[in-house]
Amino acid sequence: MSDSSFSPRTATIERTTAETDVSISLTLDGEGTYDVETGVGFLDHMLALFAKHGGLNLTVRCDGDRHVDDHHTVEDVAISLGQAVHEALGDKSHIARYGHAYVPMDDALARAVIDLSGRAYSRLDAEFGRSTVGDFSTELVPHIWRSFAQHARCNVHLTVLHGQNAHHKIEALFKAAA
Repeated sequence: MSDSSFSPRTATIERTTAETDVSISLTLDGEGTYDVETGVGFLDHMLALFAKHGGLNLTVRCDGDRHVDDHHTVEDVAISLGQAVHEALGDKSHIARYGHAYVPMDDALARAVIDLSGRAYSRLDAEFGRSTVGDFSTELVPHIWRSFAQHARCNVHLTVLHGQNAHHKIEALFKAAA
């Protein structure tokens, strides 16, 4: 932000459960820099794009029980990111409550509509046409956004309007939400 009277909107979240150990550092008014290591390559890629296209500075570390599967890692990172956004927004002064974006990614077109209302809700309208992208389960995509919205305390409505490639659809969703 260009007005130096604003305090930096930052948050650091540490979350330790029986399944994961997550650390997130977030600056909302950043330059789009990122350093993401969750052990889930596709999630790392999506979070990097979220930071880059949202102009956020984001550092994420997660050590999870990936020997079981990626579910706990993905869930706890999304919860922690939601908590970080909520904390960094503070009293929500000097923000636009509502936002929306349409983002194309080659064949895919996604829309994100967000309300920083303080009330949690998420809806994802998307069909990915396959169960995985690489070794990432596409069933985790709605779970990411549900966990994020619940802990950021916001409404998130995401729609893939069209597309063929599952990777492109998910990438367009993350970029639009950014």
